[in-house]
Amino acid sequence: MKVNDFDFYLPKDRIAQHPSEKRDHSRLMVLDRKNKSISHHHFYDIVSFLTPQDVLVINDTKVIPARLLGLKAETDAVIEVLLLKEVEPNMWEAMTKPARRIKVGSIVLFSNLLKAECIGVKEEGIRLFRMHYEGLFIEILERLGTMPLPPYITEKLFDKDRYQTVYAKDLGSAAAPTAGLHFTKELLEHLRNQGVQIIPITLHVGLGTFKPVQVEKIEEHHMHEETYTITEESASTLNEAIRQGKRITCVGTTSLRTLESNYRDGFHPGTYETSIFIYPGYTFKVVSHLITNFHLPKSTLIMLVSALAGRDFILEAYHEAVEKNYRFFSFGDAMLIK
Repeated sequence: MKVNDFDFYLPKDRIAQHPSEKRDHSRLMVLDRKNKSISHHHFYDIVSFLTPQDVLVINDTKVIPARLLGLKAETDAVIEVLLLKEVEPNMWEAMTKPARRIKVGSIVLFSNLLKAECIGVKEEGIRLFRMHYEGLFIEILERLGTMPLPPYITEKLFDKDRYQTVYAKDLGSAAAPTAGLHFTKELLEHLRNQGVQIIPITLHVGLGTFKPVQVEKIEEHHMHEETYTITEESASTLNEAIRQGKRITCVGTTSLRTLESNYRDGFHPGTYETSIFIYPGYTFKVVSHLITNFHLPKSTLIMLVSALAGRDFILEAYHEAVEKNYRFFSFGDAMLIK
């Protein structure tokens, strides 16, 4: 299967540069796989599509201000560092730009509060840094770092909380699980009162989620590992839902990838790594419904939704979304695949 099979035309003005004024007032396209029908709604209408037979799985990861601008100690060259994953205490994998300037032994200075020492060189511009600082690392990041907005968002984000879900809890992501940005606390409470179970899991979004596909045949693409955690309570609730025959509705591709990675004759609590790559031909184990945003052409995420709904149906829906002026990508509108 070729990457170009997942391409589509997207006018630049369809890329959302800022969040909708109210989280749950974004638009919602509903894809009914059984009837091959497409309907148009607002996100607050999600309550009409979920019942007490549904379990809603959310990713409660929290984005860290992971983008840092520093100076290379030897030359004063400007270096951009995007923290991806803490592999050991005070040791981080990070994307660097320009990567060629950073070799083992290079030092990047971020004011006088933080020093990053390169101790490993990996492929694709990834470097391994040991961090030197005093105090609490997250407090230093809050002072020095900025939200790691995708490069297609060129306008300034004035309220950084709009790049966090209202249920964000566990710090560690290099990007937001953006399907969850549409939910408000009131909407979640409405769903609970309606009898919908809401179950948190945690997957820290890293390079595996947004790394571009750079091979012609998608089967040759390698996904980077990301860390996820399922608590004992969440695993138990999910297992009981499976026994009762309830529908598993995931909020976002990160939640879906977590559940599909973990399920082996039941869900198993703990912290694990996943590099699962889902594309057409994949047989889903437990997930039946998905709430997601509109994804980039030729990305692993449009391949994932194509595995769930069918490539032709997805491309038809995306074509209709372009025609009807839906907003795309991180701050864009939403889709429910059911």
